[in-house]
Amino acid sequence: MTTNQINQDDINKAVWNACDTFRGVISADTYKDFILTMLFLKYISDIYKDEYNKLIEQYGDNPELIHAMMSKQRFVLPEGASFWDLYEKRYEAGNGERIDKALHALEEANGSKLKNVFQDISFNTDRLGQEKQKNDLLRHLLEDFGKDILNLSTERVGSLDIIGNAYEYLIKHFAAGSGATAGEYYTPPEVSTLLATVLEPVEGDQICDPCTGSGSLLLKCGAMVRKNTGSKKYALFGQEAIGSTWALAKMNMFLHGEDNHRIEWGDTIRNPLLLENKQQGKYGNGLLHFDVVTANPPFSLDKWGHESAKNDPYGRFNRAIPPKTKGDYAFILHMIETLKPESGRMAVVVPHGVLFRASTEGIIRRNLIEENLLDTVIGLPEKLFFGTGIPAAILIFKKKKSDKNVLFIDASREFKSGKNQNQLTPDNIQKIIDTYKNRKTVDKYAYLASFDEIAENDFNLNIPRYVDTFEEEAEIDLVAVRAERIQLKNELQNLEVEMEGYLKELGYE
Repeated sequence: MTTNQINQDDINKAVWNACDTFRGVISADTYKDFILTMLFLKYISDIYKDEYNKLIEQYGDNPELIHAMMSKQRFVLPEGASFWDLYEKRYEAGNGERIDKALHALEEANGSKLKNVFQDISFNTDRLGQEKQKNDLLRHLLEDFGKDILNLSTERVGSLDIIGNAYEYLIKHFAAGSGATAGEYYTPPEVSTLLATVLEPVEGDQICDPCTGSGSLLLKCGAMVRKNTGSKKYALFGQEAIGSTWALAKMNMFLHGEDNHRIEWGDTIRNPLLLENKQQGKYGNGLLHFDVVTANPPFSLDKWGHESAKNDPYGRFNRAIPPKTKGDYAFILHMIETLKPESGRMAVVVPHGVLFRASTEGIIRRNLIEENLLDTVIGLPEKLFFGTGIPAAILIFKKKKSDKNVLFIDASREFKSGKNQNQLTPDNIQKIIDTYKNRKTVDKYAYLASFDEIAENDFNLNIPRYVDTFEEEAEIDLVAVRAERIQLKNELQNLEVEMEGYLKELGYE
C-alpha cells in the first residue's frame, strides 16, 4: 500500500466519490449516515492496525503482551470488528448484518465514549433494496474505502485534523445537497469561527451548545482554547434532539480527539438533560451552568414545547412565554438561564424577526435589555446558511457588562458571493471582530447605542434603526449633461453624413 503523505483534498475527493455507490439508489439524507459511519470505522481501524504493527515490531510475537497494551489505547477495537475484517468477507452474503454486529461490538467495547452511537444506524436495512442488491452495494462501499487513496494510517494522515476536516467536508456537502433537513445540523465554518472568536473561550472554561448538531461549533470553541492558550483544560457539553445527528456529534468528537465532552440526546427545551447534581448544585435552578454558551438553533421552530412552558420547573420562561409557533426565544431564554453569574457569556444565531417582533417577544426583549444582558447585535449577510436564504443575526449576551450600551454591527453587505451560498471571507470576519472589540461607532457599519436610545425605539433592535447605511447619490450637473448631449448629437450627425458618403462610393443610393 502507498505510504506517502496524503493531503486534505485527496481525502475529501475520495470520500465524496464513495457516495457514488448510493447516488441514484437512495437519497443523500439516507446514505449520509452510511458514508460518515464508514469513514469513522475506516479511520479508527487504520490507526488501530498501525499501533498493533508497531507493537509487533517492538515486542515480537507476544500475543498476550500486545493484547494487554492495545487495551490501554484511547479506544478499543474488538476482534472481528475492524474495517479490514469486514473487507475480507465482502464477497460473502450478509454484509449488512456483519457491519451492524461490528458497530455494536465497537460500542460495547468503548463504554461511554460510544454508548448508543450506532443504535439509529443500520446497514442491514431494506432501504438498500433486496438482499442481493444490498449486499452488492455494501461490497462496493467497502471497496471504495479499501482503496489505497483512503489508507488513513498515522504515517499518511499525520494528525487527527485531516480526518476531522474530511468529516466536516462531508457534513457540509450533505447539508448543501439536502437543504433545510441537513442544514439543521450544520453551521458554516466561517460562522462557527466568528462565534468562537468573539466568545474568547479560555483555559478552564466549561462550554455548551444546547443545539449541538454535528458538534462543529463546540469543536471550534475547543480549538480556540488550544490556539489561544495551548491548553486542553476545558470541557465541552451539549444536547441534540435528533438521534442520528447526535451520533454524528459523538463520532465527530471522537475523531477530533475531544474526549472531555458530555453530549446528551434529547429535546433541550422539553427535557433538558445537562442538570446539576442535587448535592453539589451551586445555582439553584437545577440546570448546569457554563462559562460559554453558544448555538445555532432551528429558526422559528414550531411546536417547541409551548404547552408545558408555563409550568417549567427550571424557571426559564419567567420573563414571558415565547409564541406558540416561534421557538427562537425559548432557546435564548434557556441559554441565558445556563450562564454562570460572573463569567457567563453567550452568542446565538437568530432570524431577524427576533430583533423586532412584538407581543410576548417584545416583552422578553425589553426585559433582557433592562437587565443589561444584551451586549451586541451583529447583522449577517443573506444565504449564509443551508436551507434558508434569509439573513440572520448574532446576539451576544453577557452576565457582567462594563456599560449599559448595546453595539450594533451591520455586516450584511460584506461577503463573498456564491451561486447558491454566500460566504464570509477572513477579512469580513476580522472586520466584525475588530469592530466588536473596539466597541465604537463606525460610519455606515456600526453604532454604539445607549439604553435610552433603545428605549426610545420601544426596544426594537432592527439594525437599520441604529446603523445608517444610506448612501447619498451624487448631485447631477444638468448643465454639463445638456452640453454633453448636444456634443454627442453633433457627432452622430457628422457620422451619418460620413456613412452616407461611403454608401454612395459603393454604389448604394
